[in-house]
Amino acid sequence: MFKEAAAGSINGVAIGVVTMAGVFVWSGNLALCGVIGMAMVLSMAIAGVAGMAIPMLLTSLRQDPPQSSSIILTMVADVSDFFSFLGLATIFSHWL
Repeated sequence: MFKEAAAGSINGVAIGVVTMAGVFVWSGNLALCGVIGMAMVLSMAIAGVAGMAIPMLLTSLRQDPPQSSSIILTMVADVSDFFSFLGLATIFSHWL
């Protein structure tokens, strides 16, 4: 689990830096760049852990992981993306 969270975090940092550069060019707002970067790292780490845990959970429930895990993983990733970005934007809204 820690390996997947670390891999997701590293991937999130790499994608977050590129996204932050694009947001800075577009808006020039450093606070927005920070929110985007933190949300990217958080959502990628959650998606990595969920990608590991959901098939294991489905196997323990005697369900077929290839049949259902993609649907559940997509839902978990989308919800974590929205909550991480909007939650961080709400917390740091006075700087945006």
